[in-house]
Amino acid sequence: MRFFNDLAKIEKTQNHLPHWQQEGSTYFVTWRLKDSIPRDVLERLINEKSNWERSHHKPWTDIEEAEYHNTFSKESDRLMDMEFGECVLRHLNCRDALANSLSLFDGERFLMHSWVAMPNHVHVLFSLVEGGSLEKVIGGWKGYSSKDINVVMGNEGSLWQKDYFDRIIRYWEHMFRAAKYIRRNPEKAKLRDGEFTLYEAEWVKQMLG
Repeated sequence: MRFFNDLAKIEKTQNHLPHWQQEGSTYFVTWRLKDSIPRDVLERLINEKSNWERSHHKPWTDIEEAEYHNTFSKESDRLMDMEFGECVLRHLNCRDALANSLSLFDGERFLMHSWVAMPNHVHVLFSLVEGGSLEKVIGGWKGYSSKDINVVMGNEGSLWQKDYFDRIIRYWEHMFRAAKYIRRNPEKAKLRDGEFTLYEAEWVKQMLG
């Protein structure tokens, strides 16, 4: 398992959000359903994030990441936990469709460590294999699950937000915090059993205890 290396080559890509990628690195990624945050609130949040990121270039220090998390991540999570939108992932068969997509090519293109499916968003912790592409792996997950969930729900069109938020894991303590966050997210959102799906690899279960 590899963590961020400030001496190694970094591939930078840009969609609505900036993305950093290193060969074979480990990532914490979040994406959400497209209707999970009201449009006017989302536009305000995006503008505030963009202004902050222009003056705080990656890789962030621990202090900068804590500031970002306290300023933006907590607000995004709070909004998503309010369960705006259709929240199709509240249905077990929709979460099962997502689970199937997250298991495709596990061990070939990526190594899955932990994930949680909430009613309107997803958190995933995984490592890319050598030669793996962050955007292609996430695009595959979103594409396959979108088609299957639309079949389940009898819907058409796009399901997920166009972009995703990602962090490269920097060291073991960072890894531990990300896995712990994923485990605790349903409890924090006051979800009941049957309203979410949590997956953890055996080694993650042992690490968290």
